[in-house]
Order: sequence, then structure tokens, then C-alpha cells
Amino acid sequence: MRKIYWYITAYIKKHGLTFFISVFFAIAFFSVFIPILAKKITIKKKRYIGVVGEYNLKNLPTEVKNSLSVGLTKVNPEDKNVKPLLAERWITEDSGKTYRFIIKKDVFWTDGKELVTDDVNYNFKDVETITTPNDVIFKLPDKFAPFPQIVSEPLLRYESEAHLFFFKRPTVVGIGPYRLTSYQNQSGRLKQVVLDGPKQRLVYRFYLTEQNALMAFKKGEVDLLKNITNPQNLINWKEINIKKSINFDQYLAVFFNNQDPLLKKNIRQALNYSVKKEAGTARALGPINPNSWAYLEGGKDYNKDMDRAVERLLEGLPPEPLKLTLTTTSLFTNEAERIKAEWEQLGQAAYTACQKDGDVENKGLCNNAQITIDVKISNFPDTNNFQLLLIGQQIPDDPDQYFMWHSDQATNFTNYKNTRIDSLLEKGRQTLEQQERKAAYQEFQQFLLEDPPAIFLTYLLSYTISR
Repeated sequence: MRKIYWYITAYIKKHGLTFFISVFFAIAFFSVFIPILAKKITIKKKRYIGVVGEYNLKNLPTEVKNSLSVGLTKVNPEDKNVKPLLAERWITEDSGKTYRFIIKKDVFWTDGKELVTDDVNYNFKDVETITTPNDVIFKLPDKFAPFPQIVSEPLLRYESEAHLFFFKRPTVVGIGPYRLTSYQNQSGRLKQVVLDGPKQRLVYRFYLTEQNALMAFKKGEVDLLKNITNPQNLINWKEINIKKSINFDQYLAVFFNNQDPLLKKNIRQALNYSVKKEAGTARALGPINPNSWAYLEGGKDYNKDMDRAVERLLEGLPPEPLKLTLTTTSLFTNEAERIKAEWEQLGQAAYTACQKDGDVENKGLCNNAQITIDVKISNFPDTNNFQLLLIGQQIPDDPDQYFMWHSDQATNFTNYKNTRIDSLLEKGRQTLEQQERKAAYQEFQQFLLEDPPAIFLTYLLSYTISR
């Protein structure tokens, strides 16, 4: 015992001060600094989200861009009206050819840099952009009333960041609640993007097809899928949530190739009347969002009316039998087969009525009333080469439909030509006063439905699938 006592006292004399200082700092560290550090470090909840499509940093999905940043304006999702956001307000000058946006102060990018007017760069074609310390001025070649909606697109800055110690690679900086912390590329397209927010981390994983995304969900690679058109057998899985909703920004329609000499106005109307449409709020009556301030209530609805369909078909019998090809994607195969049956039924009814009609002297022409439909399935339909096309179509936030239906536009894939429609579309985009715009677009809807370039069927359903 005495020997042990000597060893202990000798150790204390030689190292006692160091020992007690170490103990003191250890106690202080674990009782004070560790709790403070623990409060600073938060374990963020991760959400693994599947996205369908091919994207890169210059072409990010809308959901990712909206998480990263905001625009000069914002669009109210309820009525599609436009309000200022990064801009305090805007002013139109030069009879509507110039837009001046006054930028808010004390707005910062997620990397700490203050937003200045020179950062506002949308790279518009044929638009001159001028900046002052407080304003961003856009000089347009012509009047364009939808312009405030265009600048609701989120602002992004493209910078370089360190990568693998010695290299650099591009990154994206925004003004929103999330910041891009990492991403992965594969064969020139995004494979994964990670966004960090105040309370959670969003991990987006990208898949080329909806089928691939559904398989990834089944494998556990992702826990959330949005805007899915068909949940397939997941509808029967337990312990997952599936929420169905109507997407009023997308509609399903049969588009006519209006250059086809067989598809005269009376034929298009007859085909329209013979197709059964969805009932209730899912029914699409035209190409404008039903929540939009410009939507026309009570337009021509073309509810199924076989008698009326036969009447319209016989009013102008085609010069040759109606052998038509309906192109669609695999998503709408069932809908295409149903429409085929309804049109062929119309052809039989019209043929029978034609044979009984005393006003038809040449009964041989009655054969031309018979309708034969060939359904063609293509996952990538050629919009430059079709006769009838059953696909979904995106509806823009602004009621401007110039790109879709104006005769001069290359994007008018239906080849629709109507001088009155052209005039109303031009007036709608060049008129700044909203009530006048509303009148123009409601008149546009009225005349478009009277001379239908498409059969508007339904707003598309979408599914959100989560664990």
C-alpha cells in the first residue's frame, strides 16, 4: 500500500496540474460545448422524390426551379392573375412596348450576394434589356400583354464550384428557400439533384419514363412521385398513399390535321358530336384553364348527340370513304379504342340514314359516310405527320393561345387557319386592359368551338404516390 501511495503522490507532483486541467476542460467540453454544438447540428429529414423526364442544369424541372428561386412576378394559382414578387411593381411605357420593373431592396441570393438589377437576365430573344440601379427595363419589338407572366420564371445564377479538390463544375444559385448542394450527371443528363432547405433535404432522382419511376418507387429508391398518369398495380399496395386530382393545366383532346381535305367543318363537328365526354368538373370545354379570369362559361359543349352527328355528316358527304388514322400514345390506348368504336357506330348510322334519305339521289355516295378507323400507337407521335392525334396538351398560365392556333405560327401543329381567330388572338396579346383582353379571349373561345380544330375531352387526372 505504501508503495502505491508513493507512486500516486509522485505522479501527482509531476503531472497533477496537467491532469486536473485536462479533467476540467473535459468536463466543460462535454457539459457546455457539446450541448451547444448539438443544438447547432440538426438532422434534416430527407425526402426522395422521383421525377420523369430528361433534364440538365440549364433545363431544370419546374418544381426544382420553384424550390430554388422566384421571379420578378408570381402567378396566382387560383385565378391566374399576376402579382409583383421580386419587383415592387411594374410600369408599361411606349404604348405597351416597354416594361419597367422596380426591383426590391435587401433581397439576397442563397450564397449571400445581394440581388442587383444586372442579375436579372432572362436572355429573351428580340428583347432589349436595360438596367439602372433600381430598374430593369425590357423593350419589346411589339405590344405583348402576357409579358408580366413571362417574368414569373424563377431567376437563377450559373456559377462554378470546386469539385473533386482540383476541378470545377457549374452550379446553380437561386433566391428561394432551398439551395443546390450536389448533383450527379449520367450521359449528359441529370441523374440526381440534392436541395437543402431550412428543415428538410430534397433528393430528386430522375427517370426517363413513368414506368421507370414506378419501378424505382417499388424498389424503394424514391418515396414520392408526383403527376403520375397511371399508378398501375400500386393502387393495390398497402401502406402507401395515393392522391388523385384533376390537373386543370392539362387537357386531353383529339386534334385534327386541318390541312386534310377530308376533315371539313361539318365532318369535324359530326365526329365531335358522336364522342361521349366526361361529366362534371373534369370535362374540358376548350383550351383555356377553367379557373382563368378569361374562361368562357357556357360555350358550345358538343355533348354526345348521335342524331345531330348524323345530320352534320350528311350535310356534306365526303368525296371518298372516311378511312381515318387516329394516332395516340400507349397512355391513351383505351380512350382511342372507345373513340374508334363511337366513330364507326356514327358511320353505320349515317350510312343507314343516307339510304333512307329521299333527298340523296346518288345512293352510291352513302358508302362515303361509313367510317373506318385505324388506331396507331406511338410513344413519340410526330406532330408534323398525322391525321387525327389523341394527346394531352399543356395550358399556359396566361390565356394567350397565339402560339397554338394562329395561322402564322410554326407551333400551330393542327394547321388551323381562321382569319377571325387570328384577329382575336392578336388583339388579346396587344391589349393591356384586362377586361378588354377578357372580351377578346371569350370571343376567341366562342368562335373556336363553332369551328372546332380539336375535340376537347377532359382535364387530365394526376396521381401523387407516397409512402
